[in-house]
Amino acid sequence: MLREVVKIDEDLCNGCGDCVPNCHEGALQIIDGKVRLISDLMCDGLGACLGHCPTGAIEIEKREAEPYDETKVMEIMVDKGKATVIAHLKHLKEHGEIEFLKEGVLFLKNNENKIKFNINEVIMEVHSNKMEHNHQGGGCPGSKMMSFEASDLSLDNTEMVSGQSELKQWPVQMHLINPLAPYFRNADVLIAADCVAFSIGNFHQKFLKGKGLAIACPKLDDGMESYVQKMTRMVDEANINTLTVMIMEVPCCGGLLQMAKQAVANATRKVPIKWMVISIQGEVLREEWV
Repeated sequence: MLREVVKIDEDLCNGCGDCVPNCHEGALQIIDGKVRLISDLMCDGLGACLGHCPTGAIEIEKREAEPYDETKVMEIMVDKGKATVIAHLKHLKEHGEIEFLKEGVLFLKNNENKIKFNINEVIMEVHSNKMEHNHQGGGCPGSKMMSFEASDLSLDNTEMVSGQSELKQWPVQMHLINPLAPYFRNADVLIAADCVAFSIGNFHQKFLKGKGLAIACPKLDDGMESYVQKMTRMVDEANINTLTVMIMEVPCCGGLLQMAKQAVANATRKVPIKWMVISIQGEVLREEWV
């Protein structure tokens, strides 16, 4: 499928770093005085970084995207030097892409005699557990992707502790999520209007448990065409199982369902959509598959 990704002209890049905090996925870093796209896996191609480049070094290119191939990525990374390879592999590790990380390390070992730097130093650096305190190179810390499981706080096998969180990821806002994140792959996904969780007292236990989550407001959010693109990629590339759309009874919420329908219509795969309408007092007014 055709996919848009960031392209950086290193001759034009002056290394100012103005674009880095505006990459929500943390795919851009300053390395050796230049901005690098350290993982096209994390680039959503939406171009949030473009308007912050004073030299015009960043553009979006559309190309036929093959299934992600870590070996091909590593072939590019090694030519950019040791620091770029370390940043790329750390990026995979931090975002839970363990299988791709293993492929990357295997590539280094299989090509050790061709690589101009010490691969053992790279591997040791990537697998070190030291904490990184400098967030300048990794985008906004608040949008750093994290996956976690709800802790087992039940009193027994049947009774749930009141207030237990069933959220298993971060971030959750639609503009910030990566549609190919591990917790969306082969998952049941919930797209909820911002107000839904505040209306339903047992939202976590009854509706969120076991699902990947994205939240959005079809009335107040800007750039919602990107939401359709992200949901389409969830269907086609993350291979989600189902899509549940929860909206409020107010008219302005209906746009979220329309975006979900458009995304599935655009996708080459088809997945079922469940539509739920919630009253302002937290009652389920409507629930059906569409």
